Amino acid sequence: MSRAQVVEIVVRGTLGPELVAALHGFDVLPAPDGCSRVVGTIPDQTRLMGLLSMLDELHVEVVSVNPATVGEDT
Repeated sequence: MSRAQVVEIVVRGTLGPELVAALHGFDVLPAPDGCSRVVGTIPDQTRLMGLLSMLDELHVEVVSVNPATVGEDT
């Protein structure tokens, strides 16, 4: 990833209010399968890896990382 792009990070379970607040700039949306979707713009690979590392340190299980389109509803 060499330029900013919108990504969707799917994590298992519901994120608490403190973690949602720490994800400033990202939308945190419930998914119908009991997971949560974290959607936002990632400026570069370093930021993505930092975000994934933070989730790992907090023992949040990442299910998938996907490119997303602005305005996706699902």
